[in-house]
Amino acid sequence: MLNSTLSMDEIMIFLCGVYCIGFAIFHTQFWRIFNWKTDLNNLQPANKAIMQIANVRLIYFFVFAAAICFIFPKELLNTRLGNFFLAGMSLFWLGRTIEQFVFLKIDHPMVHLLTYVFIIGALLFAIPILI
Repeated sequence: MLNSTLSMDEIMIFLCGVYCIGFAIFHTQFWRIFNWKTDLNNLQPANKAIMQIANVRLIYFFVFAAAICFIFPKELLNTRLGNFFLAGMSLFWLGRTIEQFVFLKIDHPMVHLLTYVFIIGALLFAIPILI
């Protein structure tokens, strides 16, 4: 019989996976949210393609990272490679937080909300390796 009791650390890893799935879904909506069908036409063809390709790769990355969290929670918690992955993901979200201030100098509530959401991501991935 499988042990269905999850440790607090395993729950945190599960939440990391859910967080990544949320961002994958969010990125699938960029074409609609940011009116890319029209707005990207203002870019050079290469830049238009790069924007869309980078976004599709991010969607893949977030789904892949979520799968790692869902399939390998014990390995993430108990191996150097797993801890390295968690630290790298935490730094990914910390870097994304910093980039808010570097590239998005817009005083808009959604920008501020996303800043907090990125900080949450950095903490979510850091907590299992810090506790």
